[in-house]
Amino acid sequence: MASELDPPAHAPADLTPRDVAAPAEAAPEIANNAASAEDAMASGVTATATDTVPEDQRALLEAMQRGDRAAFAQIVERYQMLVFGYLRARLLQSNDAEDLTQEVFLRCFMARERFSVSHDIRPWLIGIARNLLREHVRRVRQRKESGWTQLCLELDTLAEVEADEPEAGLDHLPGCLDGLGDSARQAIEMRYCSQLRLSEIGDKLRRSEGAAKLLMFRARQALKNCLDRKFKAEDDD
Repeated sequence: MASELDPPAHAPADLTPRDVAAPAEAAPEIANNAASAEDAMASGVTATATDTVPEDQRALLEAMQRGDRAAFAQIVERYQMLVFGYLRARLLQSNDAEDLTQEVFLRCFMARERFSVSHDIRPWLIGIARNLLREHVRRVRQRKESGWTQLCLELDTLAEVEADEPEAGLDHLPGCLDGLGDSARQAIEMRYCSQLRLSEIGDKLRRSEGAAKLLMFRARQALKNCLDRKFKAEDDD
C-alpha cells in the first residue's frame, strides 16, 4: 500500500497530550462550537446506563456542570489518554492528535449542561472526538495523510466503537488492506490516497460508477470483518 495509508507510529509510553487550557483562557469561538458536543449523542457511540456509572464520576460531572474547574481538571486528567489514544490511532501527526484532544475537552466543558450525569462520559467524549475528526478531514482534505483518517472514520461507522477500546484493531489495518483482492485494494488506494471520485475509480478499473461504488462498499466491509476477527482473536488469547 502507498505510504499515505500507513498507520501512525505508536506513541512512546511517556507521551501525554499537552495540558488542556482552562476554559476561561480558551478562544471565544470555542463557545460557538459547543453544538458539536451535543451532536456527539447521535454520533453512533451509545451512552452507558446509570447503574454502571461510578459514583465518583457522577460527583465530578455534577461539580463540572456547576462550573467547578477543579472537577473539570480531574476529568481531563482521568480521560485525556483515552481521547488521545482514539485520535492518535486515526491521525498520522501527533500534534494534530494533541490539538484535537484539547478541543474535545474544551467542547465538553462548553456543553457540560447538556450532558446527563446518569450516563458514562467516555462514549460522549469519543463522540465529540469523532465529530472533530470529521471536521479535521474537511479542513485538511488536500493533505495526503488525511486518507488514513478518512478510512478509519468510515470503518468506525460500520461498527460501534467501544469507549473502553477506542483503538481496537486498527493496528491490524495494514495487514487487512494487504489481504484484499487486487481490485479492492486499488480502489481503496485511489479513494483514500489519491482522493479520486467513484466515477474516476470506475474509469481506471474499467467499471461503471455503480460497480465501483459496490466494490468500495464490499472492500470496507471486508476490512471491518477482518479487523473484527483479529481483535476477537486478541481477546481470546
